[in-house]
Amino acid sequence: MVRAENGHLYTGISTDPQRRFRQHASGRGARFFNRSPAQALVWQEICIDHSDALRQELAIKALAKPVKERLIRLFAETASDANGDCAADAAPAKLD
Repeated sequence: MVRAENGHLYTGISTDPQRRFRQHASGRGARFFNRSPAQALVWQEICIDHSDALRQELAIKALAKPVKERLIRLFAETASDANGDCAADAAPAKLD
């Protein structure tokens, strides 16, 4: 997830999240950032394959913003151990 300057969150998938964030920050990439530039890469997770990443993306997009913010806080607290499993049905379990 990338936080825009206006506080909104963008969720997408990439094989290289740092590269993709730099694209968003430089004005290339998703139209989402036309209104407010990308500010920070705030959450990422390694997935098994492209299909798993797409399922995870949909699961994250379905979450309410307060739940996403909690997920981001948990990620920040455990950033050194952020390479956990990536399964669409695991997203809510991480918030317990």
